[in-house]
Amino acid sequence: MENQTSASEFIFLGLSKDPQLQIFFFLVFSVIYLITLSGNLTIILVMRMDPSLYTPMYFFLSHLSFVDICYSTDIVPKMLADLLTKQNTISFVGCLTQMFFSLLLSVTEVFILSAMAYDRYTAVCHPLHYIVIMNKAICTYLVMGAWIMGALFAIINTVPTLTVQFCNLPEIRHFSCELPPLLKSSCSDTFLNNAILFSSVAIFGLGSFLPTLVSYIHIISTILKIHSAEGRSKAFSTCSSHLIVVGLLYMTGMTQYMKPSKISSITLDEVFSIQYSILTPMLNPIIYSLKNKEVKKALGKIFGSK
Repeated sequence: MENQTSASEFIFLGLSKDPQLQIFFFLVFSVIYLITLSGNLTIILVMRMDPSLYTPMYFFLSHLSFVDICYSTDIVPKMLADLLTKQNTISFVGCLTQMFFSLLLSVTEVFILSAMAYDRYTAVCHPLHYIVIMNKAICTYLVMGAWIMGALFAIINTVPTLTVQFCNLPEIRHFSCELPPLLKSSCSDTFLNNAILFSSVAIFGLGSFLPTLVSYIHIISTILKIHSAEGRSKAFSTCSSHLIVVGLLYMTGMTQYMKPSKISSITLDEVFSIQYSILTPMLNPIIYSLKNKEVKKALGKIFGSK
């Protein structure tokens, strides 16, 4: 039984053991993190400073930027510290805390994207009733619902992890405390934990994806009925940024958590994780600012006046 004592720390195997590659990764992810923080903070400030952006779409976008800041901050600073100090350890409590917030923020993000899809559906398919339907109370409830769904998902998967046994000094074949690689480092049976994870990902994933899919089926159907090419282009341009973000997140996130374990590989897992937890938070403000005329106009007014 002494050999089965619970571990108080975990060891991250990280992205690489090569010192030169570690320095390279440190520089690259430092730049990415700075871009993520500055880009998303800029989006939030612009939304607050420009009254013309006090609309439901930008209300959701500012909350998405806040989630992206938190999501990236939950993972990247610890990873950078590990790359710099080469002491790739984390306490049991620290690991569970990082995992909890990763689960919370990732699911909150997909439900906010689902709310944004509904907002675009209302704007394109019911433009005359848009202001009435997407009132301040509805927008607030949708954002609150996204956070509640994220909290439920995190609790459902974190609480069962407390009963998992980790022996001696377990190694996590990853750069952060994501649940799938964490369960693989256990020395006890994790069938129930994996079943809960797979089931909850399917339920919460489909719960956010299906409304998004239905919204865009109606949006595309409405756009195709527009006779002028200019009108179709204008209608689709309001949704293109959101479609890009949704595609990036769902393709990597859902694939990572729902793919069979037998086709799993450390490199593939790390690539997917980097995409949806590090790159997507950086790309979101870039995509929305570059593809959105109102955001570019607001940025021009704010920085141009100074």
